[in-house]
Amino acid sequence: MQEENIIRRTIESELQTSYLTYAMSVNTNRAIPDVRDGLKPSARRIIYAMGELNLTNDRPTDKCAAVVGEVMKNFHPHGDGPIYGTLVGLAQEFSTRYPLIDGQGNFGSIDDDPAGAMRYTECRLTKIAETLLLDIDKDTVDFQPNYKDSMEEPTVLPGLLPNILVNGTTGIGVGYQTKIPPHNLSEVVDALLHLLDFPDATVDELLEYIPGPDFPTGGIIVGKSEIKKMYTTGKGNMAMRARAEIEPLTNDKSRGEREQIIVTEIPYHVKKNKLLDEIYELVEVRKVITGVSDIRDESDEQIRVVIELKRGEVPQVILNQLYKHTKMQEYYSANLLCLVDGLPKVLTLPEILNYYLAHRRDVIRRRTQYDLTRCENRAHVLEGYRIALENLDQVIEIVQTAETPQAAREQLQEQFELTDIQAREVLDLTLRQLTGLERQRINEEYENLLVEIAELRAILESEELVTNIIREELEELKEDHSDDRLTEIVEEVRSFEMEDLIADDEMVVTLTHSGYLKRIPMDTYQRQNRGGVGIKGGNPKDGDFLEQLLIATAHQSLLFFTSLGKCFVKKVYEIPEGSRTAAGRAAVNMLKLGDSESISAFLPVREFNADQYILMATKNGIVKKTALEDFSNRLSSGIIAVKLDDGDKLIGAQLTDGNYEVILVSHNGNSIRFNEAEVRSMGRATRGVRGIRLSSEDDYVVDMVCSADENDSLLVVTENGYGKRTALSAYRSQKRGGVGLTAIKRSTRNGVIVSAKLVADPDELVLISSAGYVTRMAVSDVRVIGRTTQGVRLMTLGEDEKLVDVAKITSTQHAIEE
Repeated sequence: MQEENIIRRTIESELQTSYLTYAMSVNTNRAIPDVRDGLKPSARRIIYAMGELNLTNDRPTDKCAAVVGEVMKNFHPHGDGPIYGTLVGLAQEFSTRYPLIDGQGNFGSIDDDPAGAMRYTECRLTKIAETLLLDIDKDTVDFQPNYKDSMEEPTVLPGLLPNILVNGTTGIGVGYQTKIPPHNLSEVVDALLHLLDFPDATVDELLEYIPGPDFPTGGIIVGKSEIKKMYTTGKGNMAMRARAEIEPLTNDKSRGEREQIIVTEIPYHVKKNKLLDEIYELVEVRKVITGVSDIRDESDEQIRVVIELKRGEVPQVILNQLYKHTKMQEYYSANLLCLVDGLPKVLTLPEILNYYLAHRRDVIRRRTQYDLTRCENRAHVLEGYRIALENLDQVIEIVQTAETPQAAREQLQEQFELTDIQAREVLDLTLRQLTGLERQRINEEYENLLVEIAELRAILESEELVTNIIREELEELKEDHSDDRLTEIVEEVRSFEMEDLIADDEMVVTLTHSGYLKRIPMDTYQRQNRGGVGIKGGNPKDGDFLEQLLIATAHQSLLFFTSLGKCFVKKVYEIPEGSRTAAGRAAVNMLKLGDSESISAFLPVREFNADQYILMATKNGIVKKTALEDFSNRLSSGIIAVKLDDGDKLIGAQLTDGNYEVILVSHNGNSIRFNEAEVRSMGRATRGVRGIRLSSEDDYVVDMVCSADENDSLLVVTENGYGKRTALSAYRSQKRGGVGLTAIKRSTRNGVIVSAKLVADPDELVLISSAGYVTRMAVSDVRVIGRTTQGVRLMTLGEDEKLVDVAKITSTQHAIEE
């Protein structure tokens, strides 16, 4: 009975040992490339096997199945599927920057179509792949037994091509991941040549030659800081973008009115068909991108994806949305992990280049030593020939008289001091080689060999000569295989903000009496003549009506000033968009307003400049000026704008430059004009100063307007739809704090004042009624009349309907269609 051999150990110990062995095997033998030739074992074995099969670029192709079978039989016993997959990847122009295999047949596509079966496809090495095998037969690299000890395979290829950088690689091991981007051959060679002259070159210096990766699919790399980080630390996360052009759409009746986005290059490793599916889902299913009317794939040998836009859409906004939400912008997380002396190591750019140069130095030395040994051996034989030919009669006599070849060889060695090898070669001479011509050829060959031997010895003794050989071979490689850069590198851009994804269109922002907010595209409203009934501008809830309106672009900030003296800052695009008849969204749901708090004024701001101010007025006639930059904080709870007296309310706020003329208009018809300079700038948490002295306890300030142009005129509008336009000069400037002058004659027909605006002829007006009707009219339709007159009808109102607000549209805001 056979004796048992049981080894006892804990399962934890066995798992640790076995898993570590497995992990090291995967990482070193399958997943991570060698820094010297840039190849993982599977790719190296394929290239070597094809070289052994003489499948060079000048020979006919052979079936891929034959190559896969050869590799699997002799070198890589891991199944034909993985081997063929690696072979296909080496042949795909969209996967490999400089393909190492020339494939014939279906090798897949950028649409993620699979390659044809290996029994149908054929392959051979490309010319550039042959440089990896150059001089492999000259003992330039070490060999090791294959997996079944039947033959030997190289541990690394001689690798004239700096493949680790020019083609890069991707691999996932156990606890390790390598992701090295491809580069342009010409740029890498230039960097290597610079490093030969300046071995201590820094990353900044090398960046002058290698600006960044160069992907086979082209595209655009956004930002240079991550590239430098990758080259400096071995890790970096680069943004890759598709290349897209914006062109006018000229194939239909909307010529000149619509545009299209043409995508011609996509990020590396992105599949075009999956990208199209992703865009389609965002446009048609999820409705995230709403400005696209059609998506077409017009690709043939070159990529051409056409994205047609709807009329009026801003192409750059749609393009930004595509970059934000699809793989038209993808990130490449580089990790320059390679095997160095058999161990994984994350390398910097200078380290990778230096390891390549060290490998080439070793290859050249070993090749030179191989050639030297060959030349010395041949010269040794030729020396024996020369001795024999100089003593030909004696040699013939020894050969003729010797009883055996062994005896003849020994006599030759003794007589002429030949070595055993020389004696054997002399005996193998033919009669033809004894002619005078052959004697001359032998002498010439011997002399040439002596020269070559001297040159080879000089190379081995001189580091400078080795460097020169590396330089010459790199220059020749560049001349034979260099091409233009495919990937563009642009300066750093910030990550996408919301503004990048939203068109900066003009919007009408409205606020109802009950506090409902909405924004509506400006082109919803059409222009009308004075006295028109108007179109339906909103459908407020029962008992509600429109109270305020302004024109702003979507990217501007809105400063909301509340009746209790607080300020909230929102972007226009943050206001919910509604239809013309929608009620809007309650402001209390957007702003943290108190129970008795309402919005008194809101105004658009592009930038919070230090030389601008917010001028505020209260119901009780108090005015206050505060620097605009003090309102830039966006707190969800709001910030203090003005400190109010008990019972007072903030009724208005205006943006000024500090030198405006200020006009306060009261409910009962009075007004006062004074210069803004009379109001000094104060902090936000202050009260302000008196602007107007009200005529009675029931009087209050309804509006404040500010002017920097003496040519302006003041438009005063009453609740019954009447108004008048009076030259600003009719309101003489006074000291602030006075009672002021009459703004409009108060009467039953007019009613009380609801609003006052500074206007000029090029301006337009938008009038809002309590029933939600909106009328747009030209200011020039309202003639300039005296200060104490009753005015003219501006808007026809229905029974129990009142005019509640007026918005002025300047000449630069004319966005409404005729």
